[in-house]
Amino acid sequence: MSASIVLPQVIRVGAGASAELAGTLDSLGLSRPLLVTDPFIAEQPFFHRLLAGLEASGLAPGVFADTVPDPTTAVVEEGVRALREGGFDSLVGVGGGSPIDTAKAVALLGAHGGRMRDYRAPVVTDAPALPVVAVPTTAGSGSECTRYSIITDSESGEKMLCSGLALLPRAALVDFELTLGMPRRLTADTGVDALTHAIEAYVSARANPVSDGFAREAMRTIFTHLRTAYADPGDRTAREAVMVGATQAGMAFSNSSVALVHGMSRPLGAHFGVAHGLSNAMLLPAVTEFSIPSAPSRYADCARAMGLAAPDSTDGEATGALVWELRLLNQELEVPTPREYGIGVERWWELAPLMAEQALASGSPGNNPRVPVAEEIVELYHGVYG
Repeated sequence: MSASIVLPQVIRVGAGASAELAGTLDSLGLSRPLLVTDPFIAEQPFFHRLLAGLEASGLAPGVFADTVPDPTTAVVEEGVRALREGGFDSLVGVGGGSPIDTAKAVALLGAHGGRMRDYRAPVVTDAPALPVVAVPTTAGSGSECTRYSIITDSESGEKMLCSGLALLPRAALVDFELTLGMPRRLTADTGVDALTHAIEAYVSARANPVSDGFAREAMRTIFTHLRTAYADPGDRTAREAVMVGATQAGMAFSNSSVALVHGMSRPLGAHFGVAHGLSNAMLLPAVTEFSIPSAPSRYADCARAMGLAAPDSTDGEATGALVWELRLLNQELEVPTPREYGIGVERWWELAPLMAEQALASGSPGNNPRVPVAEEIVELYHGVYG
């Protein structure tokens, strides 16, 4: 069975890549971009430099700075209004996964109309949307090079997975210097998010030789450098490595898929307000241990790619090391359990069956090596509570 491999038309990587925004837009024939970001980034000096550079190049940018963590349909609709009122011809998502996902969703509705719930999985939208240029400021989501956007329904609270070529950015400017000011907690959570992307892309039922290459390199790079980036946020070598690894992980899962960790993570975040990267980190060791028996050689390859097992190790030795090291990584990055995060046990137990249903409905668990039933997901939620 063949695989369809898609990437942004333009990917520029390295220190100062964000300064090439004006030239990138011009090369794509775009002149009226709407920059989509959040209130914090909108006040940062680098953002003002981006705007000044666009204006100096004769472009006519606008700014929509009202995005929120875990973007909602209400915010997307506000962005669509700003898009239409300004007559903009493109979107530039500047920030972490939330602003970039918002920009992609605004581009989709701006071109095709309707509501975001019309485009949620299992719908796949490949018809072109307005062009999006992504400028990530965190090293985690990989949204700058994926055909996915996660939007929370403001009415139901559901975290909706929307997919298709319409959501793939036209260009990505991956500038690690924009991550040098990231707080340690955000560094840890987004880094484990990217590591999860790579692992799940590799073990997914939809893995292919191209996504495998991106995933192995992303695992190696992120696991080697994440602890250093967390301990020393100013370490440029570690920051660059984790940023590149996160982009590679995005390429991997966009052309393969995520699996059970992400399926369970979305409802956890929706019901308890846990940031996406952190909820992935809470789940990753336990879900990995659950899944290994159905794909021991694939998980063993992950351990070897991350340098956790020798090339000649047995699969049992390698997978044992993988689970141990993922738990140790959580400890060193101070990842809390749901209990330590402050989630009440009664509420957790009450919502676990509903979260399991929502996880299965997202489709991601169907790509897991061991496809769970709802009762097994409930048990996993209970097991990670702490």
